[in-house]
Amino acid sequence: MKRATHFHGAGDWPADQAVGRVTLDFDNRHRRRVRLTTEDGMAFLLDLERAAVLRHGDGLQLEDGGWITVAAAAEDVIDVHGEGARETARLAWHLGNRHLPVQVLDDGGIRFRHDHVIEAMVRGLGGRTERKRAPFTPEDGAYAGNGGGHHHQNHHRHAHDH
Repeated sequence: MKRATHFHGAGDWPADQAVGRVTLDFDNRHRRRVRLTTEDGMAFLLDLERAAVLRHGDGLQLEDGGWITVAAAAEDVIDVHGEGARETARLAWHLGNRHLPVQVLDDGGIRFRHDHVIEAMVRGLGGRTERKRAPFTPEDGAYAGNGGGHHHQNHHRHAHDH
C-alpha cells in the first residue's frame, strides 16, 4: 500500500503533479495515521510523524514521489453575520464563550457547524443566520502554536505572511 508521510500547505507543493484527491470533512482532516482512499479508488496510508490538521488544497506527499490533493468536504454549517462589525464581534464572543469551534469568513462573518440550539441563541442575540452545505475549517486554538498559519511537515522551516 502506498504511504503518505509528509504534507505541504496549499501553494507549497506541485499541485499539477497530483495523482489523486481525497475529500474529507473536518473531523477526518485532523489525523496522524489512517487508511484513506482517493476519489478514484486508490488506497493509501496517511502516516505522519505527528497529528496534523489538513486543510483544503494541502498536498500529501507519497513515498514514491506522487502527490494527493486534500479537499474539504461540504458539511452542514451555519453562517452568521451581525448588523455591523461590533455586533458580529459580540456574536463571536458568545460563540467562543461556549467553546464552539468557529471559522472566521473572508467577509467578516462567522461559520459554525449546524446546531439548532446555537442557531436560536445567535438569532436571539440579533444575528442573521444562513444554513448551508460548505467546507468547515475552524480557527486553530489560541494555544495551537502555529499562529493560525498553514501547517507543514517537512525538513525545513519557513515563515508565511498571511
